[in-house]
Amino acid sequence: MWLLLAFCSAALLGFYDVFKKKSLNNNAVLPVLALNTLFSSLIFIPFILISHFRPDMLQGTIFFVPDSLDWQTHKFIILKSVIVLSSWTFGYFGMKNLPLTIVGPINATRPVMTLVGALLIFGERLNLYQWIGVIMAVISFFMLSRSGKKEGIDFKHNHWIWFVVLAALLGAVSGLYDKYLMGRFNNMVVQSWYNIYQLFMMGGVVMFLWWPKRKTTTPFHWDWCIILISVFLSAADFVYFYALGMNDSMISIVSMVRRSSVVVSFLFGAMVFHEKNLRSKVVDLLLVLIGMFFLYLGTR
Repeated sequence: MWLLLAFCSAALLGFYDVFKKKSLNNNAVLPVLALNTLFSSLIFIPFILISHFRPDMLQGTIFFVPDSLDWQTHKFIILKSVIVLSSWTFGYFGMKNLPLTIVGPINATRPVMTLVGALLIFGERLNLYQWIGVIMAVISFFMLSRSGKKEGIDFKHNHWIWFVVLAALLGAVSGLYDKYLMGRFNNMVVQSWYNIYQLFMMGGVVMFLWWPKRKTTTPFHWDWCIILISVFLSAADFVYFYALGMNDSMISIVSMVRRSSVVVSFLFGAMVFHEKNLRSKVVDLLLVLIGMFFLYLGTR
C-alpha cells in the first residue's frame, strides 16, 4: 500500500514541478515562494480549527489534527520548516534560471543521497543492486553536465546548478528527517504546522529582503499556477507522509519512487516549454530511471 502511495505522490510532484516552472517564468522568486506557503497553510488551517473546536467531525479520519501545542513537539516541526524552506529557496532560484529538463534529472538523484544518509546515519548497508543503482545515478549526473554544456550551462561554474544540487541535498536531509518524525508524531500535525511556520518565516523574508528592493529586481506578476503549486505540493506531501507513517515503509524506496516525478516534468519540459537538446537528455533520464530500478531491486 505504501509503495502505491509513493507512486501517487510522485505523479503529483511532477505536476507541482511543472506549475512551479510556469509560475517562476520571468517572475520574482521570493513572493512566489511566500504565496506558496500562504496557500498551503490555508489548505490545512481549517483542519486544525475543526479538529480543535469540533473534533467529532474529523476524529477517526485521516484529516484529523490532534491537539499538539507543546514545545517538545513543535521544536522538531520548526526544524523541519527550516530545512524544507532552505531547500525550496535554492530550488526555486535554480529552477527559474535553468531548463526543467536539467533540473528534473538532478532532483532525481535525491534517492542516492538518501541512501547514503541511511548508510551513515541508520547503519544500513548497500547490496550489489543498490551499488549498481548508485553508480548509474552518478554516471547520469555527469552525462547530464555534458548535455548542459551544449546549452551553455557549465556545471562547474554555473551557480544555479549548485543551487539545485544544494536543494536536492537538503531535500534528502528532509526525507531522512521525515522518517524520524513519522515514527514519533502524527502526519497531519507535522504537515499542517510546518506549513504555518514556513508562512511566518517567508513573511519575514519578503518584508525585510524583497519588499525594500522590489523595484530593482525582477518584478512580481500574478499567475494562477501559483495556487496549483500549493494544491499539488500539499496533496503530494500528504500522501507521502501518510505512506511514511506505515510501519513497514522504507524511506529509501519511497524517496526513490517520488523522484520518478522527473518523468512528468521531463515530458512537460519537452512538449509545453519546448526545451532543447532533448535526445541526449533522454539517455540521461533513462539512466536515472534504470538506476532507480536497481535501487528498487536492492531494497525489495
